[in-house]
Amino acid sequence: MRTSVFFRYLITAILLLAAVLFGMYLWHDNMEAPWTRDGRVRADIVRVAPDVAGIVTSVAVHDNAFVHKGDVLFSVDKSRYRQALAQALATLAAQQSEKIMRAREAARRNGLDASVVTSENRENAASAAAVAAARYQAAAAARDTAALNLQRTTVRSPVDGYVSNLNVHEGDFAAAGAALLAVIDSRSFYVSGYFEETKLPYLALNDPVEIRLLDGGPALRGHIESISRGITDRDAATGKELLADVNPTFNWVRLAQRIPVRIRIDRLPADHGLIAGMTCTVIVQPETQRRR
Repeated sequence: MRTSVFFRYLITAILLLAAVLFGMYLWHDNMEAPWTRDGRVRADIVRVAPDVAGIVTSVAVHDNAFVHKGDVLFSVDKSRYRQALAQALATLAAQQSEKIMRAREAARRNGLDASVVTSENRENAASAAAVAAARYQAAAAARDTAALNLQRTTVRSPVDGYVSNLNVHEGDFAAAGAALLAVIDSRSFYVSGYFEETKLPYLALNDPVEIRLLDGGPALRGHIESISRGITDRDAATGKELLADVNPTFNWVRLAQRIPVRIRIDRLPADHGLIAGMTCTVIVQPETQRRR
């Protein structure tokens, strides 16, 4: 009888000890272990805008297509810019003739005797030649600008990447500087992990990281590249009098802020399926954990 009671107490103690140990493990894993489920796959997004305005005459890509750097994306009507270049070339030719004539006049007057041409006439001729040379240079610059504008009517991809959210069609009016489509740089994928501030003492630059995507694919390897040095303070608003507008309420239970940590992916597979905006779990490797 005593033996059975002893075994019951022993089993109860073992179960209680296991529950305490398991609770301690869960507390450490949730509160101290450097990992987070709040991770995002990100990439550099280039907003492509035409440098000149005009009607879109052709679109050479389709949505979600992969493009190489230098590939044509779309073209703007060239007619007006061809005419502007022709006008600039004509102006340049006229200014070149003016420059040559003024230079010859200055040279002739400079070679005549002082009894025939006064010094004032020589100075005037030299000044007119200098003005003609300056006008020629301005005309040459206008020619180059017109040629550049004509070249910029063809909009090309600045990077290797994927066309995203294509919303430009033939016949649309393209305003200079207004983005018409986005290209996701295929070589710029990285991960942003949002870690609670209580876990920052366990993070350091170059720590190895395991990245687990929610799509069930193989885990990726990376390392901590940088830790953000600032986030927005939602309670630090500015009032109408340009004074601090402090929130009068204060919650006794304060949630830990989440700090962005940039993680570089060490090696991307050639056929990777990463998509900017995907969620993932970020786990700093156990051997690199440190305590304050």
